[in-house]
Amino acid sequence: MKTSIATVSISGNLLEKLEAIAVAGFDGIEIFEQDFIAHDGNPREVGDLIRSMGLEITLFQPFRDFEGLPPPLRAKAFDRAERKFDLMQELGTDLVLVCSSCHPQALGGIDRAAADFAELGDRAAKRGLRVGYEALAWGKHVNDHRDAWEIVRRADHANVGLILDSFHTLARKIDPETIRRIPGDKIFFVQLADAPKIDMDLLYWSRHFRNMPGEGDLALTDFMRAVMATGYAGPISLEIFNDQFRGGQPKTIAKDGHRSLVALMDDVWRAEPAAAQTGPEMPARATVGGVSFVEFATQGTEADTFEAMLKTLGFRHSGNHIAKKLALWTQGDIRIVVNRETTGYASSAYAMHGTTVCDIGLSVGDAGKAVDRAQHLGAAPFKQPIGPGELDIPAIRGLSGSVLHFVDETSGLKNVWEVEFTQNADEASDAGLKRIDHLAQTMSYDEMLSWSLFYTTLFNTQKSPMVDVVDPDGLVRSQALETPDGAFRITLNGPETHRTMAGGFLADSFGASVQHIALASDDIFTSSAAMAAKGFKPLPLSDNYYADLAARFDLDPEILARLKAGNILYDEDANGSFYQFYSRPYAGGMFVEIVQRKDGYSGYGAPNAPFRIAAQKRLMRQKGMPRE
Repeated sequence: MKTSIATVSISGNLLEKLEAIAVAGFDGIEIFEQDFIAHDGNPREVGDLIRSMGLEITLFQPFRDFEGLPPPLRAKAFDRAERKFDLMQELGTDLVLVCSSCHPQALGGIDRAAADFAELGDRAAKRGLRVGYEALAWGKHVNDHRDAWEIVRRADHANVGLILDSFHTLARKIDPETIRRIPGDKIFFVQLADAPKIDMDLLYWSRHFRNMPGEGDLALTDFMRAVMATGYAGPISLEIFNDQFRGGQPKTIAKDGHRSLVALMDDVWRAEPAAAQTGPEMPARATVGGVSFVEFATQGTEADTFEAMLKTLGFRHSGNHIAKKLALWTQGDIRIVVNRETTGYASSAYAMHGTTVCDIGLSVGDAGKAVDRAQHLGAAPFKQPIGPGELDIPAIRGLSGSVLHFVDETSGLKNVWEVEFTQNADEASDAGLKRIDHLAQTMSYDEMLSWSLFYTTLFNTQKSPMVDVVDPDGLVRSQALETPDGAFRITLNGPETHRTMAGGFLADSFGASVQHIALASDDIFTSSAAMAAKGFKPLPLSDNYYADLAARFDLDPEILARLKAGNILYDEDANGSFYQFYSRPYAGGMFVEIVQRKDGYSGYGAPNAPFRIAAQKRLMRQKGMPRE
């Protein structure tokens, strides 16, 4: 599989774009004419520069408003084409994209358009060039790939073929199965773009809201299954128009693009028996069975305070590492590792962020295969020196330089707790906490699509629709990802301003990844009482919240009184009910959440978020931590 991307898809000048595309691992580029015109090098220099980076020019585009023009506009269109042919030959590319005409004087008619392309094909053939025709979703007369194919078929020229763009087909809700009827050798090029489902003008939607495959809602896998079933063997390319990407980091966007193509084509080859696999073989998405451990980097009095809080949550100090300053705290199936090391990775994480989650361990079916897939998708592996008696647990870099370790049951890695940790005789009673319900990661809003793509391409996870969480000082965009069985859940939160609590945490911690961990109980009232007996102080909520709760839900007065007594929040959905309460903020804005899901509740208590945030901010301001 030859991967390609249009230069218009990422930000920067032409040189910055090319460098980012090359580093990301693409084979080629579509050179967008505007990017070339804005550059100060001549065509031959640009072509040589591109090839010196290990790239080829897979396509020159766009050539607009060509077919169906009346005289003398028709003659002028052919003159323009000849000039672009000159440019293509200087650049060193042989394929041009001609998009269906939007010219106000363009005339309809399949045969008229076919005749124009037959003549253009003759002219291109004399130069060893090819012409690809694409149906724009908003084309004046041709806005459907089926009509574009009929024009190409009637033109009947070896140098004229069809260019397919997933957005133009799927945005108009054209059945991609119709592509299977087209001979693969007459499809000259394939462009891909995803997009969120938005009811708006097609041109505006296309020009501002396209995103990488897997980041939107279009049926990209179905589209590419149909394409590959034709026998198509040409480049698979990205053409993305997105306002957010135009202001983003070129290397990040290019890397995301390459990851999205590799993951998409892996899905296609697994789902489409007629598609010949031409790309790299890699393991399937990893199945995550839950969070094996969460490791905090901390030191000194901050570490003492943190461990004291763990005791109030019902955790017991169950072991110490055989060689390092690591303490293991457990409750139910939850493992918290407290790392007090003053050298190495964890120490660096503490120096950068303060007390922080530096490492997350995930239980997977096969740790080696999970890392193999991650590296195929562009993730950076993580290695550190292994001491005597320690296990080599596969790992990759995660958000903000944090680490993801993979622990499986087949290779003995699950025995790390018995192998690397001594066992303490601490028999302290717990508070009924059973498992980690979800992790909440905070990042800049611009990073959310990138990290959503990271998780959904690496793990067998599903994403929920993005929601707006209202902070008194701004909005936070939030998206939840979870495995089909709910064993692993993670929420991605992107604040729009540093004045929000999430934005303040991100700024003050210099980009720490995890802001809070939600721990699950099967009986939240019992857990609340047990924790209170151990000295736990919950986040205090206002009486107004419970007065409103009584108005919104038909709750038994006794249950309402118990909720209020424990500062427990409540929500319902169509399936069940949800209970949650919080610790007070610690370590600059981190906090712990305790939850109970009943009868299949699938959300995260989003309606309660504004009241929780307001309560947290009240406490933080009382401690002299104003958010300006």
